[in-house]
Amino acid sequence: MRHVAAYLLCVLGGKANPSADDIKKVITSIEGEADDAQIAALLEAVKGKTADEVLAAGKEKLSTIKVGGGGGEEEKKEEEEEEEEIDMGGGADMFGGGDEDY
Repeated sequence: MRHVAAYLLCVLGGKANPSADDIKKVITSIEGEADDAQIAALLEAVKGKTADEVLAAGKEKLSTIKVGGGGGEEEKKEEEEEEEEIDMGGGADMFGGGDEDY
């Protein structure tokens, strides 16, 4: 990642096509270690492209990645438990009467 960051810093500094030495210079300026193989792979990957093209392609790839807390998953429907009516028996209502109408 540091190699990509150094590459982009070189571009922001005015070098449209930074060389391996430019990238190494940025990394070593902060006492980091530059890996020649990674720098070569990076330069091969961006060969013939501008930094804007590379960033646009990366942005396009990132837009296809699903991340987050499962917002795309179907929610499980919880079944509501029905309350059972308890038959107290005896035919009496709350006021002590039966089935009589007054």
